[in-house]
Amino acid sequence: MAVREILKMGNPILLKEAEQVRELDTPELHELIKDMMDTMIAAEGAGLAAPQIGESIQLVIFGIEKNERYPEAEEVPFTVLINPIIKPLTEDKEDDWEGCLSLPGMRGVVPRYKAINYKGFDQYGNKIDRDVEGFHARVVQHECDHLLGILYPMRIENMKLFGFHDEIFVE
Repeated sequence: MAVREILKMGNPILLKEAEQVRELDTPELHELIKDMMDTMIAAEGAGLAAPQIGESIQLVIFGIEKNERYPEAEEVPFTVLINPIIKPLTEDKEDDWEGCLSLPGMRGVVPRYKAINYKGFDQYGNKIDRDVEGFHARVVQHECDHLLGILYPMRIENMKLFGFHDEIFVE
C-alpha cells in the first residue's frame, strides 16, 4: 500500500462536506483504508479522515496504543468508521489541547463533549454503536469534524491558546 500526501489547512477539499459512502466491502474501499492506515502510522497520528488525503467521503480511521504526539492519552481501539453519526451523551464539555496532521506543528485548546455515542459502519458493513468518553470521544469528534469541512481551529474559543507546539510547550 502507500503513504499518501496529507492535505494542509487551506486546501478547499478540507472545507467541503464529504459525501456518504454508498458501497461497503469493495476492493477500492479496502485499498483506501490500507493507504489511510499507512499514512496515519507514518505521520504518528491518532486518527485520519479520508478528506485529509483528498478523498471527500465519510470515512475516518482512529486508534492509538502508545503515541509520541499524545504520551498521556489512554488507548483507543483501532476503528474504521464510515458514515458516522455522533450524539452527545451529556452537555458537559472539556477543554484540551489538540493537534492535526493537516496543521503540522500547531496546537490549540478545543472544547469537546466529554461523552458521546457514535454510530456507523466498518468497511465490511458491520454496524458500530459505541458510548465513549475522554480522549476517545475527543478523537472521534475531531476526525468526524473533517467530514463536515471543519478543522479544529474553527472550534477554538480563545485564540491565545493556539500556536506552534514548539513555542507553547517550551521545556
